[in-house]
Amino acid sequence: MAYRSVLYRKQLAAIEGPAEPLTIEAGVAKIKQMTAIRADRNYKNGRKRKSKDYTVELVVHLGIDAKQADQALRGAISLPKGIGKSRTVIAFCDGALAEQAKAAGAVDAGAEELIERIQKGWTEFDVAIAHPSMMGKVGKLGRVLGPQGKMPTPKAGTVTPDIVTGVKEFAAGRIEFRNDDGGNIHLPVGKSSFDAADLALNVDAAIKHLLRIKPASAKGHYLKRVSLSATHTPSVTLAFAG
Repeated sequence: MAYRSVLYRKQLAAIEGPAEPLTIEAGVAKIKQMTAIRADRNYKNGRKRKSKDYTVELVVHLGIDAKQADQALRGAISLPKGIGKSRTVIAFCDGALAEQAKAAGAVDAGAEELIERIQKGWTEFDVAIAHPSMMGKVGKLGRVLGPQGKMPTPKAGTVTPDIVTGVKEFAAGRIEFRNDDGGNIHLPVGKSSFDAADLALNVDAAIKHLLRIKPASAKGHYLKRVSLSATHTPSVTLAFAG
């Protein structure tokens, strides 16, 4: 049997009860209840445990065949209340547009010099966006950025002619997503310190977005299971038809 920490067992006890799926509001309330629980014990060296602001994550098991290209889901979404985290963004563009991207919040922007910098091993950024005219040059970075999930792609919204808007949105927390091999989507939807109403709004927006982009070839029940959890907490199942 897997080891469960004292804190995890306390959190699990707090949500014991009927196993029926919960409304979004009730699920968020359970998550906030669990993240408010403390282990009430120090580390072995006597150092006190600090309170944490946990990331709240939505996991949706979809009724898709992940092996079929026309059923694969990949994209990006800006949640109405953000995710409580700013992200570092770079932009592949040239001329005056590069200066505009930096003014919008990009940590670096440019063409050949930026590409060369990355080829030499610099990848200290979260998101890379590119102007469509730059993709012929940026393509050579596929082996570097592809495995890290940072390669600009039209499906993820990171290849765009509106570089300035792209930089602002991703720096503010616009998040990319893609299904895994099991047909699951993992999405951060905020922090445990968020107001419950704000978290619920983000969860609702994320689920509705996934419903809107349902692949036409996906048959049967689409939202097979919708779960919500915070970092290292047990998950709760949400009731959502789709």
